[in-house]
Formats: sequence, structure tokens, C-alpha cells
Amino acid sequence: MTAFPGKPVKPGAGTVEHAVVVDDVSKRFRLYHERNQSLKSTLSAGRRAKYTDLQALDHVSLKIEKGTTFGLIGTNGSGKSTLLKCMARILRPESGHIEVKGKVSALLELGAGFHPELSGRDNVYLNAAILGLSSKEVDRKFDEIVDFAGLDGRIDTPVKNYSSGMYVRLGFSVAINVDPDVLLIDEVLAVGDEQFQRRCNEKIADMRDRGKTIVVVSHGLGALRNICDGMAWLDQGDLKMVGDANEIIDAYIGEVQPDRHDDEDGTGMRWGSGEAAITDVEVLGPDGRRTGRLHTGDRTTVRVSFDASESIKKPVFGIAIFTLDGILVTGPNTREAGVSVDVIDGPGTVELGIDQLMLLPGTYDISVSLYDHAITHPYDFRHKVVRFVVDPGRPHETFGGVMSLNGRWTIAPGGSTATAPTAIAQ
Repeated sequence: MTAFPGKPVKPGAGTVEHAVVVDDVSKRFRLYHERNQSLKSTLSAGRRAKYTDLQALDHVSLKIEKGTTFGLIGTNGSGKSTLLKCMARILRPESGHIEVKGKVSALLELGAGFHPELSGRDNVYLNAAILGLSSKEVDRKFDEIVDFAGLDGRIDTPVKNYSSGMYVRLGFSVAINVDPDVLLIDEVLAVGDEQFQRRCNEKIADMRDRGKTIVVVSHGLGALRNICDGMAWLDQGDLKMVGDANEIIDAYIGEVQPDRHDDEDGTGMRWGSGEAAITDVEVLGPDGRRTGRLHTGDRTTVRVSFDASESIKKPVFGIAIFTLDGILVTGPNTREAGVSVDVIDGPGTVELGIDQLMLLPGTYDISVSLYDHAITHPYDFRHKVVRFVVDPGRPHETFGGVMSLNGRWTIAPGGSTATAPTAIAQ
């Protein structure tokens, strides 16, 4: 079973090379019903301790292609972290085999490998040694490690005084600067701030460009959708699905979201608690009429009709546009735009006006959501409820991508033979 069924092979490419091969792996843990704190208490009990076997992984097999980013998702207790620890050789499976090719670096737990009494400087050398770097190699990379972690002024402070974010920044910085062939990451990046997460994403993108393989466990489906090529969905130790990341995420959301059901009109999926409902979603063209076909550069409006069966304070409306293969193009909402909706009660509409639609020719899907002010509780979420087509327009760009920058080219002729105008408007 390959991680990316249907993925086209580049012309002239040979056999697909896999960085990680998980072959029929099973892992079991014993959960003891009582805990004896000493040998004396164990002997005085006069009987064997009672326990229950927990099957954390049950005959899991998958392959991860070299140079790709692969995600592991599932509910808590599904076996994601156990599988990652088996890949890192921290745990040994009862049966089956895991082959990981190349140097492995793992960031599995907050502060793993750190000594709380030692300074950040000492822990860099300690952690790097655990990951296989010599002191001379750490000397060469030390400034880069500290700079990425953003701990210049705190590097000589004992790590017991670090915040959770500082722990993660230092641990991740060491892990990636080992320059591994395979990087294993387990959830810990979720505690970093926005700036650190952006830097991590940039570093991950750089590692992907250099042909590194990354395996990541996370509940942050939005981030995984953006960075992952393939994905596996684990459920109570079983491998439920493996394949394209967007397809796996959509299937996972469809099953685990409360009150989820398919739209009656057959468009996409829908979930939410139901105190308010999104009753209609319209794409309006430059003439203000409903349409399913637009042009690049068109004035466009997305109109959302809703009906609140009870009073809802400070709701947040969101609109997301996806490509056909599930890539999120944009996802604005009223809260981030600074638009305050005090209360909704009964029917109404909300509109997103777009002066110029900068989408390039292609087919796109729209998802619409209605959340509470904290954006944690969905009243109604309609996933991929409307599809529309964008035809060539102005600016005229059809070479590739999903959006136009609507830029202006300027050429300074490099000799007397230049015939291009000095400025070319799109």
C-alpha cells in the first residue's frame, strides 16, 4: 500500500523510493488497575497485579515516499504518537517491522532530552549529542540554533525557568539543525506563537525543497492541509485510511464533527449545533445577478442568507475558497475584518464584496461558516456548498497558479536591440 495512490510519476523517474516503510506493525501496552509504590506493597498484596491489554497499534502498514511531508491524524488515543515513537525507535513493536532510511531527528515531547537544571546553552549540546552531533558540529551551528529559537538573551538561563513556548522553540531549533533526512514532529508546535509557527512553516518548506522527509502528528487540520502531501488516519490502533491529505482530512472531518450530515441538495458536508442555519449561498456577478461563471478581474459578491431560530450574540461569519484539489486559497471572516455583529435573531443576509476577483481561470469551491465569537462553536458549517468557474479576464494570466498579482512589468533595455516598451501593464 503506497502513501500516495494515483500520484503521477515524473517522466523518466524510476521506482519510487520510500523513506519510511511500516510493515504489519502492532504495539500493545499494559494498563494496570492498581499501582504499588514499593516492592514491600507488591509482596504484601500476595497476588499478581491486575492489568488490561491496550492495543495501541494493530497490524498497521504504510509507506512514506522520500522527500514528502506526511501527516498522522486521529482522535486522542488512536495510536498516532505511538507509531511516531516506533519510527523513532523509542518504542519497539511486538510484531512487524519499521524501516527508516537516513538520519532521523525527532521532536516528540515538550522538553524531551532537556535537563531542567542546565542552561539553554548546555542543553543545546546535550540534546544535539543525543541526536548524533559532535561538539565541533554544534559549535559551528550554535549561533544559528540560538537565532532561530529567538533565545539570545536567555540562552544561559536554566531551562526550568523557560516557558512552554521557549522549550519548543529551542527543541525544534536543535532538531532541524541536525539536518536530518527524516524529521518526526509530534504536536508540540501547536504551543508556539504565530511568529514562531510561521518560521517553522518556512523551515519545513525549505527542508521539503531540499528533499527531506517530514512526518508530523497534529490536531491542527488547517496547517496539515497546507503542508502535507499524504496522510494516514488512525482509529483506535487501526489504519482507517491512507492517501491524499485533502481527501483524508475531508473524510475525517465528516466523521468526527458533531451533528454532521450531507446537505440535502447533495453539495458537500454540513455540521453544527443548529441554533442558526445558513439557508443560501450565492455568487453574484458584476451585474448583481446570481451566477456560476465569472472572469478574472470581475467585481463579485458572495451573499450568505441565514436564519437564527434564537438570539445569538456576536456571531462570526466566515467564507473560504478552495481549489478543486482542496487547497485553501483564502478564508476571511467578519471578526478578523473588524466587522462587529452584535446579535442576530431571525432571517438576514451578510455579504462579502470583492472589487476585483484576482482568481486565475479554474474551478473553485466555497465553504461558509457561522460560529460563536471565539470561533470554537459552529452553529452551521456548510463545506464546499457552492462551486463556480473563473474564465480568463483582465488581467490576463493563464500560465499557472490560482491568483493574479495584478502587477506591472518594467523593463530597462540592456542594449540598442531592445524592442519592448519600458512598462507593460497586465
